[in-house]
Amino acid sequence: MRADARAKRAAVLTAAVDVFTERGVEIPLDEVARRAGVGIATLYRHFPTREALITGAYVQQIGMLCDGVEKLLADLPPDEALITWMQNFVGHVAGRPGMAQALKSVVVSTDHEAAALSHAKVYTALEELLDAGVDAGLFRADVTVDDLAGALSGFSLSVGSPGSQDRADRLIRIFVDGVKATG
Repeated sequence: MRADARAKRAAVLTAAVDVFTERGVEIPLDEVARRAGVGIATLYRHFPTREALITGAYVQQIGMLCDGVEKLLADLPPDEALITWMQNFVGHVAGRPGMAQALKSVVVSTDHEAAALSHAKVYTALEELLDAGVDAGLFRADVTVDDLAGALSGFSLSVGSPGSQDRADRLIRIFVDGVKATG
């Protein structure tokens, strides 16, 4: 992809995240194009469907969240790093109308190359967090990445109403307490 095409694609993704955050994912896509400073044909050239644009925007956002795992593990014990990462992930969802459903489809779908990459990034982040906790003797050895991903999906889908973020944060702490090794 040429540099100008990459720049336009990046502008569309940035605008999509902003517009989706402000108004949800069901807005007219010409608003995204206008905000990005491109024509609707350029938007559709990069993202031929609404689903492709949603996936692209949130794969980018998920990537940024996943890239912070190493820093969390450097700064916090593994159990607190897992709590913080899950709370950040769910908080990211809570602040964006329609993000929970978009993320659910991205996290569980491997049909699309970008969705598969996002799925892999989330699983890699969770695996790093889990392995650090197991290696430190903090987490039970029988906990799997699928267990963490399933819980994360549930927490993400539970946000959206007033007070739900606080409840999700509390439930994440309860969950992480449940994966801790006893004795």
